[in-house]
Amino acid sequence: MSHKHTDAQQGAQAAEMFEPDSWDERYSGAETVWSGKPNPQLVTIVSTLSPGTALDVGCGEGGDVIWLAQQGWQVTGADFSRTGLDRAARHAAAAGVADRVDWWQVDARTFAAQGRSFDLVTTHYLHPPDGGMVAVAGRLAEAVAPGGHLLIVGHAISPMFEHLTESHRRAMFTSTDLLDALPAGFEVLVAEDRPRSVVRDGKQVDIADATLLATRR
Repeated sequence: MSHKHTDAQQGAQAAEMFEPDSWDERYSGAETVWSGKPNPQLVTIVSTLSPGTALDVGCGEGGDVIWLAQQGWQVTGADFSRTGLDRAARHAAAAGVADRVDWWQVDARTFAAQGRSFDLVTTHYLHPPDGGMVAVAGRLAEAVAPGGHLLIVGHAISPMFEHLTESHRRAMFTSTDLLDALPAGFEVLVAEDRPRSVVRDGKQVDIADATLLATRR
């Protein structure tokens, strides 16, 4: 098999990971996919904000949605997987916050605010193929209310990920990659790599999160 053909196969596999059917299947299993704990950068940054309305895009099983609701936010969890949203709704009900959340099935790649706006729009570890997060960032920014915040966190480009396929690496981004996607009227508050501690092979290591926080004036 040629190297070129291998790259093509890898690219197809990476693209498939960003299709609803793939995630519906993943969320249909008996075991939860994610830890259920809120993402660390979300906790650090949002803890400094006054609660309002929030939109979490790519919410998966609802860990961040539930945490935001517990902090007093009125939250919309958005994802392109119906199965994931159904599971997130069950988790929210079990956590006692069902009255503070609702759900929106939408694909981030074609997201449109449709006249809706939020005090906080956030997404964590959403990695569309071929640098597609730049376009997604511009779409999500349109849903930020005046005075509100946009928080985007992803896997920073790092030697730690050199073992991944080229297709997967092309889906990663730096926070500065997203700056040109922000519409006029946004002020960038944070655009940097921030550390996050994880356990790998029984050892605690710090990895970097590409973190963008901007506010709409």
